[in-house]
Amino acid sequence: MSAVASLVQSNMAIATPMTPIATIADIAARAGVSTATVDRVLNKRHGVNAETVRRVMQVMAEVGAPPQRGRPRNASNFRFAFVLPQDNINAPEGSGAFVDLVERQIAQSAGDLRHQHITELTYRFPTGDGVEFAAGLAKLTDCQGVVVMAPDLPPVKLAINQLVRAGVHVVTLFSDVAGSMRETHVGADSRAAGRTAGLLLSRMTAGSRDTVLLASQATRLSAEIERRIGFAQVLEERAPHLHMLRLPDLPADDAGAARALARFLKKEADAARVAGIYNVGTGSVGLARALERAELTSKVALVAHDLSDAHRALLSTGGLAYVLTQDIHYCVNAAARVLRALCENVRGALNVVQPRVEILTAENLH
Repeated sequence: MSAVASLVQSNMAIATPMTPIATIADIAARAGVSTATVDRVLNKRHGVNAETVRRVMQVMAEVGAPPQRGRPRNASNFRFAFVLPQDNINAPEGSGAFVDLVERQIAQSAGDLRHQHITELTYRFPTGDGVEFAAGLAKLTDCQGVVVMAPDLPPVKLAINQLVRAGVHVVTLFSDVAGSMRETHVGADSRAAGRTAGLLLSRMTAGSRDTVLLASQATRLSAEIERRIGFAQVLEERAPHLHMLRLPDLPADDAGAARALARFLKKEADAARVAGIYNVGTGSVGLARALERAELTSKVALVAHDLSDAHRALLSTGGLAYVLTQDIHYCVNAAARVLRALCENVRGALNVVQPRVEILTAENLH
C-alpha cells in the first residue's frame, strides 16, 4: 500500500457513524484546495503531493466524518435530478418524441429507484441558445447527482463544471457534452449509429437511384452531430459511387418536415434518383407523409431513430424501412446506478457497459 493510501485509510478510521456529514466543498474550503483535489484524496488517486494529502486529512479529522458529495442529506434517499431538453416550438406534433419516451421511462423506473434509496426529480429546460438551460442546470446544487441530456453549448458546459466543482456528480445521457467535467456518459455510440444507417441505405440502392439524403435539424445535440459524421464517413468509405445530399435545418415538427421534404424533392433533388433518406432526429413521421403523397414510399427507404408509437406503426406499414434504437430503460437505470456508486465511492463506478445500436424492422418488432 502506498504512503498516501495508508494515510487516507488511517484517517478515514477517525470518522464515526454518528458524526455530522460534511461536503467535499466544505473540506476543500477549509483545506484551501479544490474539490477535485479532495476527491482525488478521498478516492486514493495519484497526483496529490503528501503535504496536501495531510492537510486534507487533517481537516477531515477535525470535521469528524468523511465528506459526502453535494449537500448533506436530511433523508435516507439520494436526490438525483434527470434534466432533459424542452423543445421551443409551437407545433407539438412530432416534436421531442424521444425526450418524451425518456421522461416516461424515468417515471416508470421510479419504483425501482426508490428500492435503491434514490429519489428522482425530472426537469425539462428550454434549449435555445443554451443560456436558460444552463441557468436551470446550475441551480441543482441540492442534489447529490445529475443525469443530463443537454445541447453541447458553452453555457451548458460551464453549468456542468460549476455543479461538479460544487461536489455534485454529473453524468450525461444519450448525448454527450464533450470537454465538460462530467464524470461519464451513458448512451449508444452515435457515430456508429450513423455509420449503421449509411451501410443499410448503401445496400438498398439500385439502377439509376444513386442518391441518398441526410436530413437533420439545426441541432446542438452532439449525438445528432455524431450521427451525421458517421453517415457521411461510411458512404465515403464503402459506397463512393453514391451521391449524398444534405437536407439541412429540417423542422422538428412533422407538418414542417413534410413541407420541407416536398420542396426539396421539387427544387434541390431529382426524386427519380433518390434511393433513401436518413433522418438523424425528429420529423420522421412528416418525411414519411411527404414520401407517401409523392408516391415514393415503395421506392425510397427511410431510416429513423427511436421506437416511438408513431415509428412502430410506420415500420409495420412500410413507411419506415428501419428504426435504429437503444435500450432507454437500461440507460436510465445505468445512469442512476453510476451516480449512486459515485456517491458511495464504489471502486469501478465508472465502468459502464454501453448499450448497442439495435436495428428494428417490420419483422422483429417487439
